[in-house]
Amino acid sequence: MEGVTNISQTVLTSPTVVPTALPVKTPVDWYAVYTCARHEKLVAKQLQERGVDCFLPLYRSVRRWKDRRKELDLVLFPGYVFVRATPNERARVLQLPGVVRFVSFQGKPAALPESEMEALRNGLARKLKAEPHPYLKVGRPVEVVAGPMMGARGILKRKKDKFRLVLTLDLIMRSVAVEVDAADVKSL
Repeated sequence: MEGVTNISQTVLTSPTVVPTALPVKTPVDWYAVYTCARHEKLVAKQLQERGVDCFLPLYRSVRRWKDRRKELDLVLFPGYVFVRATPNERARVLQLPGVVRFVSFQGKPAALPESEMEALRNGLARKLKAEPHPYLKVGRPVEVVAGPMMGARGILKRKKDKFRLVLTLDLIMRSVAVEVDAADVKSL
């Protein structure tokens, strides 16, 4: 049989190392997703159903009508849901009804600082009293040095017998006010 090479006759004299691709860790960052008005809870539910890590901060508020009072869970940052996602998952998030876009800079989704997200999640998980606060650009910068909000930075306002710390998420130009002990805060 002409032109046919018999592969079984080839003998390797030294061990051959075949390079294997090491698994590449895809970065998983937090992003702010802008939603349609009053669609935050629906978007968060859909994300959870699809197995995408998301965070929708809520606070309790008492609303009064003429005939009754009701305690409601309201969205702390109206119009936004926070998503922890890989680039592939980000594409899936944009396909959900109610999602408008990722908060972006220069056409790329802007990642939120991990420390800010963890401080916010830890504080709310420990039932820290939080409520929306107007976005502040000027004020006295402080850092929380102890307690569940440790590592969080914000603007300090004094109120009653505790310090009121205004945590600001510059990326989405929103703020939240939380109460912390005066001993837990240091000036920057």
